[in-house]
Amino acid sequence: MAKIFITGIAGGFGLPTARALMEQGHQVAGSVRSRTGGKADIVAALETDGAQIVEMDVTDTASTEAGVAYAIAALGGLDVLFNNVGIGAYGIQELMSPEDMIRVFDVNVIGVQRIMRAALPHFRAQGRGTILYTSSLIGRIATPFYGTYSASKWALEAMVECYRTELSGFGIESCIIEPGAMPTAFFDGMVMPQDPMRETEYGDFAVVPALSAQALAQMLEATPDQRPERIAEAVAALLAVPFGQKPFRTVVDHTGVGPEIERYNTALHDVTHTVLSNFGIADMLRLNA
Repeated sequence: MAKIFITGIAGGFGLPTARALMEQGHQVAGSVRSRTGGKADIVAALETDGAQIVEMDVTDTASTEAGVAYAIAALGGLDVLFNNVGIGAYGIQELMSPEDMIRVFDVNVIGVQRIMRAALPHFRAQGRGTILYTSSLIGRIATPFYGTYSASKWALEAMVECYRTELSGFGIESCIIEPGAMPTAFFDGMVMPQDPMRETEYGDFAVVPALSAQALAQMLEATPDQRPERIAEAVAALLAVPFGQKPFRTVVDHTGVGPEIERYNTALHDVTHTVLSNFGIADMLRLNA
């Protein structure tokens, strides 16, 4: 059984994933920003079930380094890191302030970099490890009103493409999970632009984001298979695949968008192999199917 660290363990994807993995007998540690507040009961329940919980703020380097070190010590090692913590953003792109965008990127991109810099010395020293990342279908395409969030996930995907190749020689495999929209509390905590004066310049169009969000909520309500538990199943399935044979990208979607993203991913997979082969470095892709 594996020793697994999940960032954002009390969130929409982290919680069902942690429960599923513990039911399978894995040792699980997870990060939360705070033990108190609205998630205190969830944290307590996870600890009762056997999870090791660490307070960690991924926007703070010292906190992240201390949190990762604590998780490794509490588990007595680390086999799998699931970079799952993230924050959303929604609204007309022009209305997003630079500060709004910095906040999103600090969690979704720089936060992952902080975690990796804290965890990778351990993985490299032991010569083996599995790292999972939560991306998104709109980390592959961009849709209206999600520009800031999509940009952060596009950046994450690019960063992971590099980690995939640069870490393969150290026996560290990489897997990206790309969920479609899911009905979780993620939507409640999204960064929303606050620029009423500029918003008025959009006239009637200013109400479209709210209408679009309402339509998405209705669609998700009508699609019962589109639930966070699908992510837990995908993670468990990936960990069951033999080391070095896992797919680099896994799409998790039941809304009908998934097959189009898979088609895109297949094309990029072929292009990537061709380009790296032309440069004589295709061997750096060997730890993924």
